[in-house]
Amino acid sequence: MAHKYDLLIIGGGPVGLFAAYFAGMRNADVAIVESLPQLGGQVAALFPEKNIYDVGGIPGIKAKDLIKNQVTQLQAFSPKIFLETSVKDIEETPDGDYLVQTNHDPITARAIIIAIGNGAFAPRRLAFDYDPQLDHNGTVDYFISDLEACRGKKIAIAGGGDSAVDYALALEPIAAQVTIIHRRDQFRGLESSVTKMQNSSVNIKTPFLLNSLAQADDQLAVTLKRVKTNDLETLLVDKLIVNYGFTADSRILRQWGLDLKGVKVKVNTRMETNRPKIYAIGDAVDYEGKLDLIATGYGEAPIAVTTALQAVYPDKIRPAHSTSLFN
Repeated sequence: MAHKYDLLIIGGGPVGLFAAYFAGMRNADVAIVESLPQLGGQVAALFPEKNIYDVGGIPGIKAKDLIKNQVTQLQAFSPKIFLETSVKDIEETPDGDYLVQTNHDPITARAIIIAIGNGAFAPRRLAFDYDPQLDHNGTVDYFISDLEACRGKKIAIAGGGDSAVDYALALEPIAAQVTIIHRRDQFRGLESSVTKMQNSSVNIKTPFLLNSLAQADDQLAVTLKRVKTNDLETLLVDKLIVNYGFTADSRILRQWGLDLKGVKVKVNTRMETNRPKIYAIGDAVDYEGKLDLIATGYGEAPIAVTTALQAVYPDKIRPAHSTSLFN
């Protein structure tokens, strides 16, 4: 007979890892399913060098170090981890549990917590055609895996959100020059980060759109067009980082029979979805007042775990505070 887990957490990013840790503190038998070859989700795969500032008690930490710390934290309870495992379908069994079909063996669980972030994702590409060889040789990138590869170089960043601003701040001390290009005068990043960038040596080009790219000897010629004008100007840089965000694919969530709002799962204040004993947390969910922050997901995880275990074991009295679990 297949082993039946109390909780199966789909997604091994920071929010899924914290949910597994909190479930371990509640003595739950937990498994994590992650489609990538390593834990950390999009944060580790796409933004390992990005600084994270929204975690209480930590002034700032690189994404890769945050995941490293969380994996170390998780070792206290040793949940079962299935890497390179994709969920194909979630089937309810006659006894009210779930049989989860994957690209490997099926997994049985009493309850499920979905923490897949933005799900299947792809970077938003530039709206105009350019030589694809620029992607292949690393002159144009859609994320940074190694800041040191930019040391001493002239870097242009296209985008106006948190990630673009964070990249600019992270590169400013090590690059020869950093230019950020945004189509609006106002940035969407955290106000404190935007202020810090404005007071730094980062060259801010607003409101501009990227118009074309061309190889110029050993550099890249980036032609900019000022918004609502025909004015053009050209920057010569060593690398362009395009940070326009990502597009998400919600088809897998619909296949799982979940009610969606756009591409996100609708949940209530107990992180319950429309399916019994299936919960969702982190960037995968939507509710009134939702903020897509790691800190928000960390707060949602204990709610989902507690709600799930109350449904699975309604007669068990469980402690409300973590300190009582280690005494």
